Amino acid sequence: MSDSASPADYRAALTAPGALAPALASALGRFPIAMMGLAELLYVQRTSGSFASAGLVSAGALVGVALGSVGQGRVIDRLGPTRPLLVAAGLFAVCAAALVTAIQSRQPVGMLVALAVLTGLVQPALPGASRALWAELVPAGPRRDAAFSYEAISLEVFFILGPAVAALLVLAPWPGTAMAAAAAAMAVGSAAFALTPAVRATRPAPARRPVGALGALVRPGMRTVALASLGFGLVVGFVEVGVPAFAAEAGSPAVGGLLLSAWSVASVLAGVLYSMRPWPRPLHLRMPALLGGFGFFVGLMVLSGPFPSFVLLVVVMLAAGALITPQVTAHSLAVEVAAPAGTATEAFGWVVTAATLGISVGTSVAGVVVEAAGPPTAFLVGGLAGIALAVVLWSRRGTLAPGAQPRRYSSWASTDSSAAGQRTGSTSA
Repeated sequence: MSDSASPADYRAALTAPGALAPALASALGRFPIAMMGLAELLYVQRTSGSFASAGLVSAGALVGVALGSVGQGRVIDRLGPTRPLLVAAGLFAVCAAALVTAIQSRQPVGMLVALAVLTGLVQPALPGASRALWAELVPAGPRRDAAFSYEAISLEVFFILGPAVAALLVLAPWPGTAMAAAAAAMAVGSAAFALTPAVRATRPAPARRPVGALGALVRPGMRTVALASLGFGLVVGFVEVGVPAFAAEAGSPAVGGLLLSAWSVASVLAGVLYSMRPWPRPLHLRMPALLGGFGFFVGLMVLSGPFPSFVLLVVVMLAAGALITPQVTAHSLAVEVAAPAGTATEAFGWVVTAATLGISVGTSVAGVVVEAAGPPTAFLVGGLAGIALAVVLWSRRGTLAPGAQPRRYSSWASTDSSAAGQRTGSTSA
């Protein structure tokens, strides 16, 4: 595993033979991920007049995505990406249309939640499939590290732009415009990705031995990666509740959204710079160090109260935000090291599920803490939780140390010995 990636490595990865078409299709399919949740929330609220109902529907969709990402990942690893993604895209389009129809016709909230869970379950597991493809398109080393960094950075950019686009589309004459547009782009992008020559040329590689019911989590190293992702999501959840609450208490509720956007911008910029010279260099030390630093800076946001001080909050929050993309990239690199052979897509699904669970728990607990003791205390509790989990990661660092993992093999294999040549030649045509 290399230590750094230069701008030339990013360019080489994105211009690798066969890479452009799936990269563009993946971008179309992944961009609406950040739109979908907000679009559902605002659509349900506008049609029902209830934020409580809207929150339940959004939570149902989140649960579905968390469960579906792992299940779909396991199927993709066993069958290859094309057929599972095409089936998922079709089912997702049908379920999303049914959910839109139910919202528009003001069906009972129980039905909306059930449809939201089902829609989340079949939401195409494109992020994991897209990430796994890079192992087929670029060789191990700085270029592959740059490709994984690109996946993390691009997704962060989508989370900056997606909610803003959703908020604008919700203002259209039909309030379902944002949700319908997001669902359509996700389905079309996923299907287009599945049909690209590079993706169709891949085939599943048989695992060296059965991995059992735990799947990718059978490896201690993968459990460590999932724990790191859980801790990351937990801290993020506290911030995403604490910052808007802090802004509202200060009399400037709109500033909360601006601060979260600035947080993401800092993450993207820092992610590019950090990938050039990551620290600590050893991956098994990097994850606990990054999570510990993340928790420290978020906890330090307690100093912004009890008297409102946006200047101090912005400075410390941007410092914390600079550690977001480096963590996501480290998780992706660790999957490459820790996942059992033939389970890379499922393994990344576990990373997504762990982060989703962490965010859900973090936002829930943060809401209680904010009500009881105020936003600064929520920052402190979230930061301490992150530091505590960083200590646990440090105690498990040996599970990801060099030599701790058996030899890794690609998650997908080409059809035959000539398919690799096709991917590096004719598939780019």
